[in-house]
Amino acid sequence: MTAEVAAIIFCVLTSVVVVFQLALAAGAPWGQVAMGGKYPGRFPRQLRIAAVVQALVLVGLGAVVLTRAGLIFPQWLTASTWLIWGVVAFSVLALALNLITPSKWERIL
Repeated sequence: MTAEVAAIIFCVLTSVVVVFQLALAAGAPWGQVAMGGKYPGRFPRQLRIAAVVQALVLVGLGAVVLTRAGLIFPQWLTASTWLIWGVVAFSVLALALNLITPSKWERIL
């Protein structure tokens, strides 16, 4: 698999999560599958704002991955050599948190 294909797959999967976060922010009643399931139904205002922030962070991570693969922002290519490690760290942390969450549905997803 080439770096370009891997980057596109990463961004497609990340885009699904971005849409999910934006839906939570817009009031979708899916709280049981996010943030440990502590707020089933619609998120309270603070968590809806956090969902928007998380969506923006994920878009930034996708931009770093696409840049590292040479698909966008060629002027950032040098910076992407170290920024990609932030993507790796974030992804490992997100995986760990999703594995230990009390929410059954969050672990499945």
